[in-house]
Amino acid sequence: MAGDSNEASRLWRILRTTKQMCYDRGYELTEEECNISLADFKAAYVDESGTVHRQRLAFYARPTPEMQKKYTPLPRPGNPDPAPDIGTIHVDFSSQPSVGIKDLKAFAQLLNEKNYHTGIFVAQAAPTSSALKIIPSILPTVMEIFKEEDLLVNISRHELVPKHTLLSPEDKKRLLERYRLKETQLPRIRMDDPMARYLGLKRGQVVKIIRKSETAGRYASYRWVI
Repeated sequence: MAGDSNEASRLWRILRTTKQMCYDRGYELTEEECNISLADFKAAYVDESGTVHRQRLAFYARPTPEMQKKYTPLPRPGNPDPAPDIGTIHVDFSSQPSVGIKDLKAFAQLLNEKNYHTGIFVAQAAPTSSALKIIPSILPTVMEIFKEEDLLVNISRHELVPKHTLLSPEDKKRLLERYRLKETQLPRIRMDDPMARYLGLKRGQVVKIIRKSETAGRYASYRWVI
């Protein structure tokens, strides 16, 4: 039973981090959902034998109007009223100890059937290299993979990690105009950076990073996602 209790506590932390991550990206989730207590987690997800069935942890969330604004491209002559490049996200938790082509194909099929824009697949181990080839094949549907161990702690809450905020295309345009810069002249952040992955940043976006300073109090810098 002690092992089951430890597993429940571990999955509780993983679910909390995953929901906090989606909330921080801008999806419609409540503070209560993101900060579920261990007692409430056990009441909702642990069966009489003390087992947590990962499939029951799955959830989906819609983007807030603010998030939609950040993902709406600037108007162009041929597209004066562009639609947001974002939609409902679905998060699945794999019960398999390993992840292969079959697992990610099934997840991709679910995303397609339900018309989800983005899917996060939380796995106990890293998928095989062959399985990962499925991810680019289903674009524009977005599939992201996170290992459970990477979600045990919310890195964005660590005191040494500065606050990262995604700029809307309009804010990005104003920033570049103000400093008379091209986006390629900005410092860069890679898409595989832990905070870039946490926020689901896409190539070409710009993120604002606010750091604490002993002299200035706080100061902002900007990074172009590559």
